[in-house]
Amino acid sequence: MAVNELSKATGRRKTAVAHVRLVSGTGKWTVNGVEVERYIPSESLRDYINQPFVMTETAGKYDVLVSAKGGGIAGQAGAMRHALSRALCALDANLREVLKKAGCLTRDSRMKERKKPGQRGARARFQFSKR
Repeated sequence: MAVNELSKATGRRKTAVAHVRLVSGTGKWTVNGVEVERYIPSESLRDYINQPFVMTETAGKYDVLVSAKGGGIAGQAGAMRHALSRALCALDANLREVLKKAGCLTRDSRMKERKKPGQRGARARFQFSKR
């Protein structure tokens, strides 16, 4: 860990992966080198990734540095929320009960089903023609 880095964790959702580092600061978010408002334009998704801070009343105590890849914006937001929750638990074990009850520590494992051989998609078949 870096000198002023307090905690780090990895979160996942669908095919998205997010690595979060908590640094003592004022609550500034940086995602892939860009401020969070530019990276995630949706206000509802920004509220979603901030949930662990709001529930544990730690908002504004840490700067958050995120490296996110894979999936889409919503999947990455879910991965960020998961990673942030895990990082907060690593900092203070007493926060675990609150975050677990809210479902922030649960990895959303729903993935896209793979395409099967001899089919058009995961479940869709090629059109059958009798003649």
